[in-house]
Parts: sequence; structure tokens; C-alpha cells
Amino acid sequence: MCVLSSLFGCKGVDLMSLFALAGSLEQGLAFGIMALGVYLTFRVLDFPDLTVDGSFPLGGAIAATMIFSGYNPVLATLVALLAGFIAGGVTGLLNTKLKISGLLAGILTMTALYSVNLRIMGRPNIPLLRRDTLITMLEHAGLPRAFVALIAFLALTIILKLLLDWFLSTEIGLALRATGDNEAMIRSLGVDTDAMKLLGLCLSNGLVALSGALIAQYQGFADVGMGVGMIVTGLASVIIGTVLLAPRSIGAATLGAILGSVVYRFAVFFALRAGFAPTDLKIVTAGLVVVALAAPTLRSRANTRVAVRSLLNGGGSGNGNAGNQGTVQGIQSGHQERQGCPE
Repeated sequence: MCVLSSLFGCKGVDLMSLFALAGSLEQGLAFGIMALGVYLTFRVLDFPDLTVDGSFPLGGAIAATMIFSGYNPVLATLVALLAGFIAGGVTGLLNTKLKISGLLAGILTMTALYSVNLRIMGRPNIPLLRRDTLITMLEHAGLPRAFVALIAFLALTIILKLLLDWFLSTEIGLALRATGDNEAMIRSLGVDTDAMKLLGLCLSNGLVALSGALIAQYQGFADVGMGVGMIVTGLASVIIGTVLLAPRSIGAATLGAILGSVVYRFAVFFALRAGFAPTDLKIVTAGLVVVALAAPTLRSRANTRVAVRSLLNGGGSGNGNAGNQGTVQGIQSGHQERQGCPE
């Protein structure tokens, strides 16, 4: 019997299941671009940006509307990217110029974008059946139909990851990172932190809108509600990647965000195969985030218990005071490690 029979309900992994797994990988890569945008604001800029729930469907709405109207899919995707830049800029201006808190600025922009998306689409959803998209264009170019989406999303995600890694190592990128780490310090050195926030939000939401445009073309339609919960999905991807890789460099952190997106999509796939209803996916997402956030704390507590036990067992034949001192130090180090866990 197949090891995965309990998940797939058969004695072997059938062809449809393999296609479904491939689809989860393709979606993970496409959503990985959104995860890069979320990483840029939440990890690099330390900005709680909720614009994502509005800029993601904005990209899908613009791309789908333009493609449905006969425009070139490449042009439609680039315009969606530009629209995401503008959406992020609106949130940045609300925060930096009008001094509205970052959280509220994102909520206001996200709320306004719902009406904007409806105005752009003219209706709740737009189908792209029998319309040329980026996927069909690559199929016509000779790429194998079964792997065209995987090849396209993998190539684009790698290119964007490398570009983001390069940008964050430039002088402007370092100033952006310093703004998130210590805004007061970098401002005292003459850096315009408001401009850095504005730039970071524009880049982040541009990536998110690009991801929305790709997803709309991949699934064959755009819907005004396709952005609901995207910020949670992006955060889950970033957190899962952080737990899996424990990154110590920008390159590892961006790789972790993409890897986390893929793992998240696989987790959703196996949850559905295990019998969860599609309406339960929000619970699954919340559970994944809780597990990812709690993992460093639980690991730290386990390490502390092991250290205390080893010191107590090894200190019985030695100096009692030295053993007690080592125990205290072990507990203190465990407490310090928990304080340093990523949020």
C-alpha cells in the first residue's frame, strides 16, 4: 500500500494528485512574489501594511480588465505592477505626510481599493476564458504545456528575488533597512526616513499587485474578493520561511519567504486531501501561523529543560554551588533566547 494512501485515498499516487501537487507548487511560486513584498514591509521596513488585501486584487483587476479588452498580456501585467506602486505610495503619503498611523493608513487604502477595483472591473468578476494570457503566450512560444506555468513562475520569482537581494545591498537599500531597524538613528545621519518608507511601500505593493496579476491569469479569472486574507497568507509564508531556514542574511531571508509560500500551499493541499472543507482553510492558516510563531519559544524551552537536567545530573558528584550557578546561567540563557525570538 502507498505511504500516502491515507491522504490520497488510493493504493498509489494517481496522476491527478501529481498534477494537483504541481499546481500547488506553481501557486506557491506565484504567491511567493507576494511574500517578497510582505517581507519587505513587515521584516525590512517594520511597517504593518494592510494595503496588501487591496493591492493584490488591484493587480488582478487591472490585468484581467486589460486582457479582456484586447490589450497585450505583458502590457497588462506591467500596468498592474505600476498600479501597485501607486497604491503603496498612497499608504506611504497617508503615513508620512498626514501622520496617520501605519496600520490605519493601510486599512484606509485597502478599504478605498475595494471600490476602485469594482470601478475598474465594472462587475464582481471577469473571466479570461479563450483570452491570451502570459501562460498561453508562452505555450504558443513552444514551452511544454504541462510545465509552462511552473517554468514561467520559477524563472520570474528567481529573477525578482535576485533583484531584491541586490537592491537591499545598495546604498539606498541599506538606508531602507536601517530605517526599519532604528529610524531615529538613521534620521540623525541625514537620511530622509519618510522617503525610505514611501519607497519601501511602493516596492512592496508593486510586487503584491504583480502577484495578483499573475494569479488572475493563472486561474483564468479575476474576482473583487480575491484579496481577502492575503496579508495573513503572506505573513504565514514569511514566518514559516523564518522558522525553516533561520536566515542570517538577506538572501536567505528572501529565499525563506518564497520557500514558506510553497510550503504553505503544500500544507493547504494536504489539508484538503485529508478531508478539510475549503471553508476550513482559514482555520488551517491560523493554525500554521500559531505553530510557526510558537516553534522558537517551544524549542527554547525544550533546550532550557535539557540543559537544566544535564547540569543537575552532572553536578551531583561535583561542587554543589558550581552546579547551582550553572543551572541559573542555563535558565537565564534560555530566557534571553526566548526574548530574542522573531515576532
